[in-house]
Amino acid sequence: MASVALFILVAGFLLLIAVLGMRIVQQAETIVIERLGSYHRDLKSGINFIIPLLDKPREIDWRYAVTDIDGRTIIKKERISRIDLRETVYDFPKQAVITKDNVQIDINAVLYFQITDPVKTVYEIANLPDAIEKLTQTTLRNLIGELDLDATLSSRDQINKKLRTTLDDVTGKWGIKVNRVELQDIIPPASIRDAMEAQMRAERAKRAAVLESEGMKQSRILEAEGIKTAEITKAEGFKESQVLIAEGEAEARQKAAEGEAKAIAQIINATKESPDQNAIQYLIAMRYLEASKTILGGEKSKLIMVPYEATGILSALGGIRELLNGSKRKVEQP
Repeated sequence: MASVALFILVAGFLLLIAVLGMRIVQQAETIVIERLGSYHRDLKSGINFIIPLLDKPREIDWRYAVTDIDGRTIIKKERISRIDLRETVYDFPKQAVITKDNVQIDINAVLYFQITDPVKTVYEIANLPDAIEKLTQTTLRNLIGELDLDATLSSRDQINKKLRTTLDDVTGKWGIKVNRVELQDIIPPASIRDAMEAQMRAERAKRAAVLESEGMKQSRILEAEGIKTAEITKAEGFKESQVLIAEGEAEARQKAAEGEAKAIAQIINATKESPDQNAIQYLIAMRYLEASKTILGGEKSKLIMVPYEATGILSALGGIRELLNGSKRKVEQP
């Protein structure tokens, strides 16, 4: 009976030791174990066993930012033994920094980091969140102090990259990896915001005036080009019409000359058959009378002027009369 009782006592003690020493670690978590005050090992995810009284989890100071139902951010501090290996988002409170041109602005930043070596996180730095916050604030002040206000507002991406690179280099010995840093808000003073709004309105008014003047310029250029094109088209049309008129007049003169040539040819043929000069005198007299009409004002003129050398016309008229009498005698002959 004594041996049975001893066995039960030993089994119960071992079961108690197993229960007290059992640690269940969640996925993406770890626990740093110290044995008699010195580092022993870190626990992996799953079921792990430690020796009670000899092994003890190492606790570290940690800080959380919690938002209450009213939207206010509350900072909670506590000591934890379980280290989260997932990427952690740390939202820094708003802080005041001064730019190169002595303008004080408020900046709110957010940091994304991940613990890669929990042993270094536990033993290389005390209160990691506070250390990261202070390092981020001082680094941000140094970066903004090298830029003026305009460069700060327009170079947010460059500030994020420089800040992430600097923090990642410094915090590497703490066993963490800084993945990204983002500047959420850059708030200049109210007077600066008013001046910026006035400048923005002035720039917009300037752009509107420039666009309006450019539009008027283009309109006048197009109008001048239209007038130029119209004048060129008009000149080309006038040129073409004058060419057509000249070609028509030349063709008309050619036709008239051809008709006159045919008439002269017929007269020459007629004179060959009749050797007298009456037909030629008749043709000369008719041409002379037509020219006189043109000189005196056309067919409707009632004034007849006889030139000084009228003997040519009278002789021509005499020739016409003899031509007519000769033609009449030819008709009367049987």
